Amino acid sequence: MKASIGGFSFYQLLSEGEMDIFGYLETVKFRYRLDAVDLWNGFFCDRNVPIWTLADEDYLRKIRKALDEKQLTVANLAVDRAHLWDPDPEVREQLHQNALLHLRAADILGAKSVRIDTSRGPGAMTEERFDYTVGRFREYAQIASDYGFTVGPENHTGASLNPYWMKLIAEEIDHPGYGILLHIGRWEDGNQQGDLMVAPWVNHTHFDARTVGSAKAEETVKLLNNLGYTGYWAVEYNAPQNPYTELGWALGSMKRVLVSAGLTS
Repeated sequence: MKASIGGFSFYQLLSEGEMDIFGYLETVKFRYRLDAVDLWNGFFCDRNVPIWTLADEDYLRKIRKALDEKQLTVANLAVDRAHLWDPDPEVREQLHQNALLHLRAADILGAKSVRIDTSRGPGAMTEERFDYTVGRFREYAQIASDYGFTVGPENHTGASLNPYWMKLIAEEIDHPGYGILLHIGRWEDGNQQGDLMVAPWVNHTHFDARTVGSAKAEETVKLLNNLGYTGYWAVEYNAPQNPYTELGWALGSMKRVLVSAGLTS
């Protein structure tokens, strides 16, 4: 069973100085006995600046060495502060350059997929914004394909919460290097058809504390499985208290959903 735990799940421990990237790798491998990780760039970026500064290449290679020693697969690299759209052209360019650096980082780390957001916060999907989003993602998809992974947004912020836009963007890009990280059931206005609408482009998945035990999640797993999905299933749950225990519960609950949906244990 291809299971993982998203790095952002340990945000509280990271913020309190109780975990670093290497502790995260140890935790996933030896506490939860998994063979894959969902890296989050907050673990190896300077988060004190508006557009987070990526760690130098030597540090990234130390992370890769630790991954290889533990025989851990990087199922996904979730990248914050490199989203595509910002109303300020200068900021957009800075974000673009940061995205390019993270795509290179993903290659160094051996990631199977990369999540880069379409945008942050509200804002209408204008024709300019749509064309820019499609163009940039098509560019990133080609880079990702050359490196040997896929890239695309997650439905958790900005325009990505709208499944209609996510479907239109994917159809317009039409590139094998593009994929959607499906945060199961997380759509604006509680849209019940969102998972179905984007299912053909899903390259990775996230469960949270709300969805790990839901019937809707089981439906989505069956749908993806029927479409031939071969990616990873990951818990991303930033528990405010008792994170190790809570994540153990969430991981077990997710596995139960997967087994109930017909996946082998």
